[in-house]
Formats: sequence, structure tokens, C-alpha cells
Amino acid sequence: MGKLSNKVAVVTGASKGIGAAIAKQLAKDGASVVVNYSSSKEGAEKVVAEIKAAGGNAVAIGGSVADSAQTVKLFEETKKAYGKVDILINNAGIYQFVPVENITAEEYARQFNTNVLGILQATREAVKLFPSEGGSIVNISSIVSTFAPAGSSIYSGTKGAVDTITKVLAKELAPKKIRVNSINPGYVTTEGTTTAGITGSEQEQFFISITPLGRAGQPEDIALPTAFLASDDARWITGEIIKVGGGVGM
Repeated sequence: MGKLSNKVAVVTGASKGIGAAIAKQLAKDGASVVVNYSSSKEGAEKVVAEIKAAGGNAVAIGGSVADSAQTVKLFEETKKAYGKVDILINNAGIYQFVPVENITAEEYARQFNTNVLGILQATREAVKLFPSEGGSIVNISSIVSTFAPAGSSIYSGTKGAVDTITKVLAKELAPKKIRVNSINPGYVTTEGTTTAGITGSEQEQFFISITPLGRAGQPEDIALPTAFLASDDARWITGEIIKVGGGVGM
């Protein structure tokens, strides 16, 4: 029996990277997992297949949390599949560094709609499916909310909002016995950093150079503390912003 046995977890943006690692870790710990995806159905189905091959239980359900109707549908399908939600991992997110002179309303809306509105919409729908004994919500934020690198006004702004929303919802949902915490990763090597050309670049070397533990993070480095916060081991923890970045920004 894993520490998340008989629990149902929804992980948004779980077709790759940190979200995929979280989904696999929660399943390893015994949860039935909804592997949500926005566009990469193939990636989500691959994660589900890996979970099932390891003896776990998972299903892929599409839907962009930036879209209200799609978010409603995501949780309708979750209810059909598993009947409830005990754990919500708000992982779906996008990023783009933009110098202030190049900021547009369109780019602002693109990032805020997924990174901020998406968390609120997913939480709104998930809360309807939590049982009376409550559960756990973990928001995946970023150390940029406080580290605030140049060129990240929009992205850092979204993550600053996530940190504040985490504290608000921890108070608001406490009467429902739902805990809300945030994990704030440092630099993590993922498919996204490879696609963006960061992996192996001078920029990556800079990130590593300012990390006291001296290496880039891996998705599993984020998955393990997320699973802890999702579990009853963290039953007396709520409203916390936990940096998981190898010591950056401490």
C-alpha cells in the first residue's frame, strides 16, 4: 500500500517534463492519476502507458486550463473516470522571457491566462469533487517569483501571482480541509529547455553557476517533494511557498 493509495490525483500539463514526473511519482505512491494535456495527446498517452506498465492506474484527459469550458470538461471527465478528486497539481504553465520594450498585450494574456487564470479555473472545478475529508492542492510556481531575472516581467509576474493565490486559497479552502501549497522550482532540465536551446548553453551554465548545489535540477527533484505535499505526511502544512532549487535565492 502506497501513501497515496485510494487517492485520485489530477496533474495539469502532465504530458512531459515536470508534470510527467509528478504524475508518475503520484502513481508510484498509489494514486490513480489523471494525466492532463493541452495539445500533446501522444505525450500524455505515453505517460499513461509508462504508469500502467509499472503497475499503476492512470488515464489521459485533454483540455486547456486557460479555457473555462475545456476546464469544466476536464473535471467532468475526471468525475466519470474516478468519481472524485483528492489531489490537484496545478502544473500547467508556459514561459517566455520578453524585454520590456517588446511586451505586448497578447503575450501578457497568453502567459497570465495559463499560469494564473488556469490555476484558478482548475481549482474552481476540482474543489467541487473533493470529498468531505478534504485533500491537497499543490501549485507549481517558480523561484522567479522572488529571484526576478531581467527580461522576465510577465513570467515572474505570473509566478508572483501564483504565490499570493496559494496563500489566499490556503485560508479560503481550510474550512473544507483542503491544504494549498506551492513548490517553486529552480532551473530544471526538461524537454522545454532543450527545445528552447537552453540545455547545454551558456545560459544553462550560468543557472548552474548560481546554484549552490552545483547542478541543474531534474523533473524527479520536483516530483518527490510534490508527492510529499500531496500526502497525509504533510497534513499540518498549508499556505507554504517551498523553494526547490538547489539553494538558489536562499
